[in-house]
Amino acid sequence: MNEKNGKQMWGPLGLTAMLLAGSVLAGCGAGSGKEGDASGSGGAKPAENAAPVKIQMAMAASGLPAPDADDIKKTIDKKLNVDLQLTTIASGDDYKNQIRVRISGGNYPDLFSVDFADVKEFSDKGLLLDLTPYMDKELKPTKDFVVGLTPNILKKVTVNGKMYAIPRTADVPFSSMWVRKDWLDKLGLKAPTTLDEFMTVAKAFTEQDPDGNGKKDTYGITGAKLDGFATIFGAYGVGQPGAFYQKDGKVMNAYYDPGMPEALKYIKSLFDAGVVDPEIMTNKGNVEVQKAFQGKAGLIFKGWTDIAKDEFVAQYKAINPNANWVQLNPVKGPGGQFEGSYDYDRPSRYWVIPKALEKDKAKLQKVFDVLNYVSGKEGNTLVMYGLEGKHYNMKDGKLVPTDLMAKEGNYFNLYQFTGRPNKDYLAIKFPNQAAQTDFAIKTPRISSFDSSVIPPSGFNKADADRFAEEEMIKFVTGKRSISEYADFLKTLETTFKYKTYVDEAAKQIKEQGFVK
Repeated sequence: MNEKNGKQMWGPLGLTAMLLAGSVLAGCGAGSGKEGDASGSGGAKPAENAAPVKIQMAMAASGLPAPDADDIKKTIDKKLNVDLQLTTIASGDDYKNQIRVRISGGNYPDLFSVDFADVKEFSDKGLLLDLTPYMDKELKPTKDFVVGLTPNILKKVTVNGKMYAIPRTADVPFSSMWVRKDWLDKLGLKAPTTLDEFMTVAKAFTEQDPDGNGKKDTYGITGAKLDGFATIFGAYGVGQPGAFYQKDGKVMNAYYDPGMPEALKYIKSLFDAGVVDPEIMTNKGNVEVQKAFQGKAGLIFKGWTDIAKDEFVAQYKAINPNANWVQLNPVKGPGGQFEGSYDYDRPSRYWVIPKALEKDKAKLQKVFDVLNYVSGKEGNTLVMYGLEGKHYNMKDGKLVPTDLMAKEGNYFNLYQFTGRPNKDYLAIKFPNQAAQTDFAIKTPRISSFDSSVIPPSGFNKADADRFAEEEMIKFVTGKRSISEYADFLKTLETTFKYKTYVDEAAKQIKEQGFVK
């Protein structure tokens, strides 16, 4: 629940804006002759006794309730005269394998989620429906909705000039650097705003007994691997290791950024000063958050979902009632002031339709109807908040959640096939965290293009990434001299063909129109 500032333009519940000039009204689907068609779909009104149309869907996810306890499914089924059969598989790898088995056997779901590389592969093989001809008519409500929330998103589903996927709108960023304000206050320090001040605070948290227990058992910083230093990379104008972004009018890969070795030198200085959790590169399973809550460190890069939710505040307050974790603005450095990098236009899902469904026009229209419905005011409100009178009530024009929304609504997001206006949604679902969610959304970050890139054939990205991460860790922990950085790049290029990957990425990013 990973942000271009200003994309979410609504105040709490600005649902009228979500209508996108009325084009997404429930019942105003593509091909419908009248607004407010009683079917709520884009096709003709179903016959009185027409059997529901079964629509098989599949996605990598978990948490779907049984059909008889699924208020969202039952409502959509009744509204559109369909029988949604949504298959969820928790493991991403298991899901991919099962999808491939089904495709090889010709047993396609009617709508299923894949990653961008699979969009390219399956479309090249002629297995996917080209959605380009449908985007301005049958799927116009869906198109208007996703583009209204993420303006560049259709570029992300374009392969060889055609659109083969419906994107789910991009997520907003959740992460930022957090600091123990009560420790700052106790030591008479201010929140750090520069790299020098960051070092000063980290040293004080390590050396000046901020928890007052008389023991030297605290560190300045904890986190999870290199992500824990996002604000440092950003201070040098560098994206997260491996990220692609624009610099000086050209596509830049972070490993080739002249600022990367300088960022690594600063991070190494933190290790050399002994202010970093020595297990930061091996922390797993959110153990770094527990360390932070237990008072082992006073700085951590993490999402508000792991720190600011009511249950987590209660958790760390139970350990120390005076503990006060607050978000920290990115520190300034020679490259600017950024909280690392973030792909603001990354679709949070890619939905594809098999080309074989083109022969069944009636079912294809029903698939379009479902997508259009969850993109309109009525349907989008349903898949975000549930049923009025049960999961929420309307008071003075504002949506007020009931206790049942929190108890029963954890799966609603599975039906947000085309996404949601995140700022509105988060403000209503997490009212006590409104300030923290807004902070994370507005925090400046380097805009990356990572989701635009499909690795070329013959390039093993997993192996290259693994090697690069290992060497980055060696550089900052002093196991390899940063003076050997050029040699690291040479190995990336010769052994792992990384330059081929970078060149292909630049070509793809330019083809999508993000960089000229």
